[in-house]
Amino acid sequence: MLARVASGRKYVLGLPVATEVKDFQMSEHSKPSVRTHARGFADLNVPPAFVEVLRRSGISKPMPVQALAIPDVLAGVDVSCCAPTGSGKTLAFSLPMAVTLARGRARRPSGLVLAPTRELATQIADQLGVFANIRGLRVHAVFGGVGYGPQLNALQRGVDVLVACPGRLEDLIERGDVFLDDVSIVVVDEADRLADMGFLPAVRRILDRTREDRQTLLFSATLDGDVRVLVSRYQRHPTRHDVNIDDDPMRMTHKFHYVEHDARVASCAQIVSEAGATIVFVRTRHGADRLDRQLAKSGVEAAALHGDRSQGQRERALRAFRSGSVRALVATDVAARGIHVDDVACVIHFDLPADAKDYIHRSGRTARAGAAGAVVSLVTPGQHGTARQLQVELGLSLVLGGSVPSEVSKTHPADPARGPVRASRSNPHRRGRSGSRAANRTRS
Repeated sequence: MLARVASGRKYVLGLPVATEVKDFQMSEHSKPSVRTHARGFADLNVPPAFVEVLRRSGISKPMPVQALAIPDVLAGVDVSCCAPTGSGKTLAFSLPMAVTLARGRARRPSGLVLAPTRELATQIADQLGVFANIRGLRVHAVFGGVGYGPQLNALQRGVDVLVACPGRLEDLIERGDVFLDDVSIVVVDEADRLADMGFLPAVRRILDRTREDRQTLLFSATLDGDVRVLVSRYQRHPTRHDVNIDDDPMRMTHKFHYVEHDARVASCAQIVSEAGATIVFVRTRHGADRLDRQLAKSGVEAAALHGDRSQGQRERALRAFRSGSVRALVATDVAARGIHVDDVACVIHFDLPADAKDYIHRSGRTARAGAAGAVVSLVTPGQHGTARQLQVELGLSLVLGGSVPSEVSKTHPADPARGPVRASRSNPHRRGRSGSRAANRTRS
């Protein structure tokens, strides 16, 4: 969502939606070119009404991924974009999509965004909705875990942009509740996460139902492995953009922290108390619930987030964390992608990630959009080998200590007006080698 910093946290702005925008046409002299030095969104040929909405939200200068991708999307070409988590990818496709998209019909959207998780789908729909409202376009998200009623009603009334998780979308297609033959723009967001979750066959079946002359936009943290199949099969001469950590003003510190197994909870509670807003990652759903209770007993307000929670419970947990009423969000890897919470001070790997790829995706919850953050991995006896392997793959210095990492306590005071984090020279987004592992293949 579009947001402004206030008292250490960001709050969504109420934005005007009555502005009229004429159908957008790309002029010949504004075709994609070198634009990394664009001073503002107007330099990218974004219409004035959209620039004004951005200005009122405090956004005046495009981030690197936005400066590179927006002109291409406006021009109607296919785009493959590789950029780290938190780099501004959602705005890079949602803004130009809202500018160029034609209107849909009942049960026949003209735009489609595929996302791996219900949280990400909701957040994309929220941000897209801000821009879509300028032109009176209708946006709706569909995903599993909730009833069909509201989704069916929205489709029957007419949805211009459908944001969907593949599982629920295929259910709706099989029921005859939605048809994709009018879809002219498709966005596959977090494509590598979709691949990890086993959704690529569904994504291919869905894309096969859309118009052959559609514009296909692919955004991902990595563009290798299975994701390459989507590029070769479903994109026509795509323009590729790669934004690495040095191109994006994100900064994070990394610490591998030695701790006895029985002392992990106490160490975690102390880090959260000193850092402030923290996302704690665990391996299992049961582990998330258990740590949630243990942190509460230690005096740390926490909320658990995982796949066994109902949609209402997940939304309440996110609201509580965003508002600051809880300081720790204890999550399984379902939250490693698709959860956008501003001003997360710290990420704790309570359970070490399975591989370097998961480390990157988990850690990307902090140091987003130019902010700073700290990442702490708790390493128990017997895990030094695993930690060293992560170090090698990520290009990080392996630092083991027996107390709360000083980087956290010094740079993230408990006061909401947190000070900045010292920048790390390590670059896991650039040096990490993509691992592969089977993930839970449940429908979102």
